[in-house]
Amino acid sequence: MSKTLKEIAQQLKAANKKVQLIYAFNGVGKTRLSREFKQLVAPKKDTDEGDDAGEPESSRTKILYYNAFTEDLFYWDNDLALDAAPRLKIQPNSFTDWILQEQGQDRNIITNFQRYTNDKLTPRFNQEYKARDKNGNEITVRAFSEVTFSLERGDNQHSGNLKISKGEESNFIWSIFYTLIEQLIDVLNDVDPDYPVTTPFDRLEYVFVDDPVSSLDENHLIQLAVELAQLIKSNKSAVKFVITTHNPLFYNVLYNEFNRGKDFEKYRLEKQADGTYQLVIHPNDSPFSYHLYLMAELEKAVSTGQVHKYHFNFLRNILEKTSTFLGYKNWGELLPKDDDGRLNPYEARIINISSHSKHAGEEVVALTDDDKRVLNYLIKEISEMYRFKKNVV
Repeated sequence: MSKTLKEIAQQLKAANKKVQLIYAFNGVGKTRLSREFKQLVAPKKDTDEGDDAGEPESSRTKILYYNAFTEDLFYWDNDLALDAAPRLKIQPNSFTDWILQEQGQDRNIITNFQRYTNDKLTPRFNQEYKARDKNGNEITVRAFSEVTFSLERGDNQHSGNLKISKGEESNFIWSIFYTLIEQLIDVLNDVDPDYPVTTPFDRLEYVFVDDPVSSLDENHLIQLAVELAQLIKSNKSAVKFVITTHNPLFYNVLYNEFNRGKDFEKYRLEKQADGTYQLVIHPNDSPFSYHLYLMAELEKAVSTGQVHKYHFNFLRNILEKTSTFLGYKNWGELLPKDDDGRLNPYEARIINISSHSKHAGEEVVALTDDDKRVLNYLIKEISEMYRFKKNVV
């Protein structure tokens, strides 16, 4: 049954599971879902101040969430005049103030960040200091409002301030949120039910994590998934977790880590042609097979006649993964051959042209009848040639 994202959020809340894991393609609506879920758990009042990433206290005490808007709290001052002291600045918000100043977690944030990047790459949070603005007026720079990064050389020397990569920056921001999850679980697990004490997390109901792995290599991605799962499984409180991702490896590692738990559900979020959504429960008997999911999506597109340019990108993705598994140097070698054993150059060319685009996975472009005929033919032939199993996703 098709639903709006608001109704999907209501479905997740009504499920009342300790952990819910959702896979969806990029662009389907994971971030929008996180905001709908937050609004459902802790409706934003007219008197609340601050943006959605740095939640006001009334919202933050009921739900914590990490998504693309969390990263918007951080921006670079590149020191263009001197090119000597680039720093990552933190917009004023209750979210990071709470973690850094009230909870004092800067040391643990650094440790977590170095575990997923480089143990020599060291962030430093600023203390309060005086400075001059662009008009020469003296201003006070708040403590924990800036971060500088340097490479330590092991002899009490360091490289000076560096501007880290976008991937390292994303890892740093995730490390802040991950450290908070560590602390809230540690604090809540330590509360003795017979002698309850007040904690900052007493009203917390949910933690929503939206795609923290976009910049990680496979080894660190697996490490993060395993450690996140172990951390969540150690949670003895009533706090529940919702995790969304577009990464099939991250999904499968979490799936395997959580799958023995009874209070766990896993889904696929699918966007329909009419703009509505479906939250499909993943079967319990097998992990998520990304290439089979893509093939099922292609066959559904053919059967319904809803074939678009981005479906060529799906097909190429399948061919690339299959060729790597079978040991071929070029995915084109897997295409159907004629009676003389030769490839049709048009078929490889149309896949290349239609999938070679920055936004190929999201484009909805009308195809010619010839393009549709070729795509339909290739899907049918490849499915039969390589004996893709049906109905296993």
